[in-house]
Amino acid sequence: MSHKPQTKDSPKPEFSKLRSIFFPVYAYELKKVIPMGIILFCILAIYTFARNIKDSQIVSAPGSGAEVLAFLKLWCVAPASVLFVILYAKGSNIFNKENIFYVTLIPFIAFFGLFALFIYPNRDMLHMSLETINSLKAAYPKFQWFFPLIGNWSYSLYYVGAELWGSALLSLSFWQFANQVTVTKDAKRHYAFFGIIAQTALIFVGIVGRYFSSVDPLAEGDSWGGSLNWLMGIVVALGILCMGIYRWMHVKVLTDKRFYDEAVMSNRPKKAKTKVSLLESMKMIFTSPYLGLIAALIIAYGVTVNLVEGVWKGQAKLLYTNPNDFNVFMSHYVLWMGVATIVMYAIGGNLLRMFRWTVCAMLTPLITFLAGSGFFTFVIFRKELESWLATFELTPVHVAVGLGFLVVMGSKAVKYALFDLTKEMAYIPLDDDMKVKGKAAVDVLAGRFGKSGGALTQFLLLTFVAPASGGLLSVAPQLATVFVIVALLWMVAVVFLGRRVDAITAQRDAEKAAAAAKGH
Repeated sequence: MSHKPQTKDSPKPEFSKLRSIFFPVYAYELKKVIPMGIILFCILAIYTFARNIKDSQIVSAPGSGAEVLAFLKLWCVAPASVLFVILYAKGSNIFNKENIFYVTLIPFIAFFGLFALFIYPNRDMLHMSLETINSLKAAYPKFQWFFPLIGNWSYSLYYVGAELWGSALLSLSFWQFANQVTVTKDAKRHYAFFGIIAQTALIFVGIVGRYFSSVDPLAEGDSWGGSLNWLMGIVVALGILCMGIYRWMHVKVLTDKRFYDEAVMSNRPKKAKTKVSLLESMKMIFTSPYLGLIAALIIAYGVTVNLVEGVWKGQAKLLYTNPNDFNVFMSHYVLWMGVATIVMYAIGGNLLRMFRWTVCAMLTPLITFLAGSGFFTFVIFRKELESWLATFELTPVHVAVGLGFLVVMGSKAVKYALFDLTKEMAYIPLDDDMKVKGKAAVDVLAGRFGKSGGALTQFLLLTFVAPASGGLLSVAPQLATVFVIVALLWMVAVVFLGRRVDAITAQRDAEKAAAAAKGH
């Protein structure tokens, strides 16, 4: 029996239920989708490698600790992000769509490679001594966490680079490319496949990172330096592979009209202006209760998880004092987070089909609240529980690290599999203009506040409330109070938004039914 080759216009059979979840791609599409999946895999793997390493270095740097992370996010990452957006906008006017990808990627890969080969080996010459950092911390206790940030400046620079990679290559470059070469009807299938790819990248990084931080990497007297060389070597190789496949797609794939027809793409209906200024965003959100509630969900998630994560990493530093041990720990974390997220993707899809929007949207804040409250309760009363834990041969630090591991991993797995989906679903009942402009407004304002809200809270408490020799543990009660208040407000916002989602959906359905009846 002869078989005709599949084309984009051929009838397409339905997928089985299992395949529709994990691999909703037709055979003829593999030439396009597999390379795009590999590009995303490379970008996510690099991001996760760099993210683990940045935490390992900063937390265990001389005179440093998890407290420095909040200062870095607030005073370094946020301004660098604004600068990047300005430079990217200018670069987009100079380079074409393909070349802007290379121009964005190459400086990061070059920096990561140079860091391992030249900057890190000369850190003693480039950084302040531990004695200098400690003396400055003692002289200016209110500003003590700025000095490890400045004194270990190359680690801080690496931290900023790792954070920007996620925004520059993942959120911006890859999805911009995917949106340019994918029509809406195919995006619904292909993007689900990319979500699975994202989680396999986490599992890969967890296994590889753990291996190269556990074995003897043949470094003379500096095991972390050897591990860093191996891991950054893999990062550079992944970056080169990413560019090679991206170029191959432009030469061999996007020249095939089955996969990309520039005439069709350029003739797609023009959407309304999606770039909304910060001032316009604030006006839209404050004048639209519906958009304001969506923004509240995003901000609340960012604040609550950031507060737990800061204290958790501070406890982990006490347990894993050198960078290799800390990186092994973080590699375990991303591996299990990848596994948990894949499981939650399967569960989340079924929950969305079985329950109302409000029920599904409430699960993320509820799980975060219960787990986070348990974590903070233990941290605050750890001394009272110390003798009881000793009967099980456990210390408060071990338990706090384990609890934090489960809380952060669980919160992020539920976030990726349920929170993100319900958030996007909340836009569906809106009219087309609000879907475009409203989403852009929320992304501009809530995205920024969500990422920096937890960091700002920690900065203020560490600067004005914590004692001179105190860290995050000394302000744990205040952090817990903020956490509980924000989590409860998050749940209240879900209830109010759920009512509005139901009301608008019912109104839209009634309008469609009336129009259909009128047509007959």
